[in-house]
Amino acid sequence: MTAVHAEGDPKLPAKLAAHPSVRAVLARRRAGDAASPPAVIDAAWLRELCLAAGADDVGAVSLDHPDLAGERTYVQAALPGTRTLVAMAFRMNRDNCRSTARSVANQEFHQTGEQADHTARSVTRALQDAGYRALNPSVGFPQEMDRFGTDRIWVVAHKTVAVAAGLGVMGLHRNVIHPKFGSFVLLVTVLVDAEVSEYGQALDYNPCIDCKLCVTACPVGAIGKDGEFDGLACTTHNYREFMSGFTDWVQTVADSEDAADYRSRVTDAESASMWQSLSSPPGYKSGYCVAVCPAGEDVLGPYLEDRKAFMNTVLRPLQDKTETLYVMPGSRAQEYAERRFPHKPTKEVSGGWRPPASS
Repeated sequence: MTAVHAEGDPKLPAKLAAHPSVRAVLARRRAGDAASPPAVIDAAWLRELCLAAGADDVGAVSLDHPDLAGERTYVQAALPGTRTLVAMAFRMNRDNCRSTARSVANQEFHQTGEQADHTARSVTRALQDAGYRALNPSVGFPQEMDRFGTDRIWVVAHKTVAVAAGLGVMGLHRNVIHPKFGSFVLLVTVLVDAEVSEYGQALDYNPCIDCKLCVTACPVGAIGKDGEFDGLACTTHNYREFMSGFTDWVQTVADSEDAADYRSRVTDAESASMWQSLSSPPGYKSGYCVAVCPAGEDVLGPYLEDRKAFMNTVLRPLQDKTETLYVMPGSRAQEYAERRFPHKPTKEVSGGWRPPASS
């Protein structure tokens, strides 16, 4: 087949070169309308783009940042050629997160998450239209569940990226504390295949005020005063209706001999709650560590003005609430919950983790 090309155009087979779409693209290129985008994205332009799309704060960080070494394999698999990660923070309404009514708090988490996903998609579209390759992983769930139990299920660790980009510092509760908005933020990341003219710098101080209220509020003792964190205790309770908790519930259904046996194992309220999480966004069981955190310039005032009132209106309602706490049998979380919160009944669950195969 005869190859056809004009000056400055690629050498193409005649049939392809004659196609109307190809001719239109080549014509635009010859007219200079399809120039390549700048090799380096202007940081001010990028920031304004993200803020206009709905983000409350934004920072960019190179994928070559030493703190992101663990992200590179996953990020490059998602978008080969990624050079920069763009971290965005979104404020949550504080009193919604603090409510003892879990439906209110969960709605706030999910609504803010949807806003973050929509903004990240808009930013990705704008970068694409500007000539860059870009991708926005989900802010939360769903994730890569085919890797569940064998590898991490998230495409990018939003918290790790946000800290490296200078949007905050990881707190005792393993949430990022933003210097202004405190713990009441959700995070999302956009991957892009270009460098940015200026990258964010890590904060030179920690917004955490070391009040330890997150330690006091956690109903299963997952947060230690010394910085230790029991991730299994946290996920077993807080993510009861996500991932592993759902697996545990399915196992309970399968193990039940009949309806009566099932209802002896699972209360009607628990069944209804699981149904609600299956039919709409799943519910977090706690999140109290975020709710009670007073850190952040926009958040700190009431705590400084009257700490006793803050405890009575924010901390104690969560501590006093009667609710089921999900714990692994014989775990430290079970001992802590039964000792510290005797009015909160504990329920032993497997956590959904598959027991080791018998030898």
